[in-house]
Amino acid sequence: MREILTDIDRWQSEGKPIALATVVRTWGSAPRPAGSKMAVSQAGEMTGSVSGGCVEGAVVEEALGVLRTRRPKLLRFGVSNETAWEVGLACGGQIEIFVEPWSSPGRPLSNERSVLDELRARVERDQPAVRAVVVRGPEGILGRSGLLLPDGEWSGDLGSQLEARLRPGGNEVLTSGMSHVFDADEAEVFLDALMPPPTLVIVGAVHIAISLTRLAKELEYRVLIVDPRRAFATTERFPQADSLLRQWPPDGLRTIGLTSTTAVAVLSHDPKLDDPALIEALRSPAFYVGALGSETTQAARRRRLLEAGVSEEQLSRLHAPIGIDLGGESPEEIALSILAEIVAVRAARAQKIAAPSTGPGPR
Repeated sequence: MREILTDIDRWQSEGKPIALATVVRTWGSAPRPAGSKMAVSQAGEMTGSVSGGCVEGAVVEEALGVLRTRRPKLLRFGVSNETAWEVGLACGGQIEIFVEPWSSPGRPLSNERSVLDELRARVERDQPAVRAVVVRGPEGILGRSGLLLPDGEWSGDLGSQLEARLRPGGNEVLTSGMSHVFDADEAEVFLDALMPPPTLVIVGAVHIAISLTRLAKELEYRVLIVDPRRAFATTERFPQADSLLRQWPPDGLRTIGLTSTTAVAVLSHDPKLDDPALIEALRSPAFYVGALGSETTQAARRRRLLEAGVSEEQLSRLHAPIGIDLGGESPEEIALSILAEIVAVRAARAQKIAAPSTGPGPR
């Protein structure tokens, strides 16, 4: 969503009505995952992607029709093996795309309009939310939507009964960040995860951290470095880091505010820095906490953390020695092993949370 807002702003300033197309469900080797978006202006301009090029032209035509009728529409496309090969996939698949009016200058502000405005504001502020939109159902509720916030509050026009049914699934999406269709019997509702980018907090501005920062930025993580040693935490050493916090680790982690989209890598190899950081991180909702050190180092660290009041359950969350064992020894190879483990843990956690609520297959 974030990547298409600049073009949406420009089109709105020019007074152009806009339609929004969103991938809501995929089967097989689909080109783009659920939640992928493309906006289309009344002039036929487009931004974003819903298929990597396979069906964009057809979606633009459908979006222009939606702008004329002001009625949303659920589309289904099959991507052939031949077409899939052209966009870099081994085989084809199927995708469902929901197209809806996004804005129409001059029309009165509706409840739906305010939901979209609030959604947009939260994306700009990197604040999580889930938009629930009815993509299949009776004419009277098709296209209705609501916004579920982390505090449990709803806004929108879904109605209290449907909101109550969607709340558990919406909370799962807030935790997992995985968008999917929820089958509500009388309707199918797309729960669209609008999450801030994942954050990697590195405690210890050591040499491995330099390589880890560079790799994490390639995967579009926000990277924050925490180290009270000013000689280590410098912009010259970490030009790609989003922020350098020259604070004592527990203070720095509290300043950042660890969330379920945060990974913490503790790399200083100094118990004076590592232990307080781990105590703070293991008590947080961070989805990953890892610490550098050998098996012998980990055994001694485990005893210290237990003596400091960390519970066995909290300690079970610690990935130590940190990273997947790839057999590498250089700082760059160790950094790769750390990031590989973070990606694997995040993906496995998201799939585990989202799997129970996924909707049925093709109809």
